Amino acid sequence: MVDDLDEFARTVFEGQKFSAHLEAKLGPVSAGKAEISIELKEFHKQQHGFAHGGVVSYLADNSIAYAGGLAMGGNALVSEYKINYVRPGVGKTLVARAEAIAVGRSQAVCQSRVYGVAEDGTEKLCAIAQGTVVPAPDP
Repeated sequence: MVDDLDEFARTVFEGQKFSAHLEAKLGPVSAGKAEISIELKEFHKQQHGFAHGGVVSYLADNSIAYAGGLAMGGNALVSEYKINYVRPGVGKTLVARAEAIAVGRSQAVCQSRVYGVAEDGTEKLCAIAQGTVVPAPDP
């Protein structure tokens, strides 16, 4: 069990080269909750000008991993997840907020909602995901 969840989460996030490549930012975290955001840039968008589905999916997947891992107290992996895209991802920023819904010793079931955030702070839901998180095996 990790003593300082916030410090643990930030250390892990800093080690994720893919998150750095996407210029993602880890927001508030707590036991069973996590927020990750990306300021949308041209390289995050597909041909219609919307956030690429892979970027939206990254936010859902990684926020689920953090919510579940922090709920279970340590390193974790997403073993499966499902995502529903409900509208195109647009705005200045995309933000994913995840929460562990059911937590046991061997798994946590988590949900994430991804929002497009406009310049004025208005949020519009663009995706909902649900996934299962399991403890990471020792390397």
